[in-house]
Amino acid sequence: MNVQVKSSNGITLVPIDSRLMAERKVFIEGEIDQETACDFIKKIMLLTREDKNKAIDVFINTPGGEINSGMLIYDVIQSSNTPIRMFCIGRAYSIGALILACGNHGRYILPHGEVMIHEPLVRHPVIGISSSIKSISDSLLEIKNRMNQLLAKHTRKTAEEVEKSTSYDHYFSSVESIEFGLCDEIVGIDKIMEDT
Repeated sequence: MNVQVKSSNGITLVPIDSRLMAERKVFIEGEIDQETACDFIKKIMLLTREDKNKAIDVFINTPGGEINSGMLIYDVIQSSNTPIRMFCIGRAYSIGALILACGNHGRYILPHGEVMIHEPLVRHPVIGISSSIKSISDSLLEIKNRMNQLLAKHTRKTAEEVEKSTSYDHYFSSVESIEFGLCDEIVGIDKIMEDT
């Protein structure tokens, strides 16, 4: 989709993603995978180089995805000196919930946004010898503990409270997301359109 941009040279058609990037608005949408993570990192690097002091808005609408890819996004947000504001504009499920929760400069959700947390999932059949299966199981338990610790850190809940909530698919409305500490404020389109 293209939008019209007026300049001294007349009217130019510009892809909407480029226009939003120029306004420092970045989207994490759809399944989170290696391509999503790398695309996100490139955009944050570019915007940080342009102006390291001006905030970047990140809009999340994702069912989750690969933990390793999500952790790349998490690490970039956490290590960035540039202010990054997080917005849930639909759903922030699974690793998307942790990405939303880790924002240090504002974590916002639309009135009908939804957040979901749960234990890490095994997406493929586990096949192999018993020692390999045990290794996979141990690795999953380690990942589960690490995710719960990070959620506890960002929600200011105890590890036990987080453990209880991630033992099944736990869905939070916008109000419940704030109560649990996954985000800070319910906002409307005015906040999204606000100049960073």
